[in-house]
Amino acid sequence: MISQSDIDKKYLAMKEQAESWGYHLNPDETFAKELVHGILTNVGRYGFDACPCRLCIGPREDNLDIICPCDYRDQDLTDFGICYCALYVSKDIATGKMPAPAIPDRRPPLGKCEPKKAEPAKPSPLTGLMNLPFPVYRCRVCGYLCARKNPPSVCPICGVSADRFEKYIE
Repeated sequence: MISQSDIDKKYLAMKEQAESWGYHLNPDETFAKELVHGILTNVGRYGFDACPCRLCIGPREDNLDIICPCDYRDQDLTDFGICYCALYVSKDIATGKMPAPAIPDRRPPLGKCEPKKAEPAKPSPLTGLMNLPFPVYRCRVCGYLCARKNPPSVCPICGVSADRFEKYIE
């Protein structure tokens, strides 16, 4: 069973982390804590922080796109000022300057997508112009780029784990 103390600790940790990255959690603390409760429930069910507003299908590697913060958060905040589950909001929504709209889910519908598999590196205008000693990895959540043998164990910008990185340039 998830205690109120567990929810409060996770909420405060997420809030501090979000603010340190320049993000805002939903100003309705009761609502935000209900979402945190859902995330903690999913940790118990699946072993990872799956979005409480989406259906988790299969193992962690098939759901990397919906581990909070999800791959869609930044684009949702840019386009709508709020993420799909409304946990993360823009400054305008957090301060009440803008109402929170309903937004579409960017995740492909169930049954219409295959589990994510390693994809070949995306072509880059830089390919062929330079001989890179290491591949370039891109964080699928925040876009952080790094050139090294392997992706970092934790993204230095948004804090997600290494499996949330993709090879960007070979």
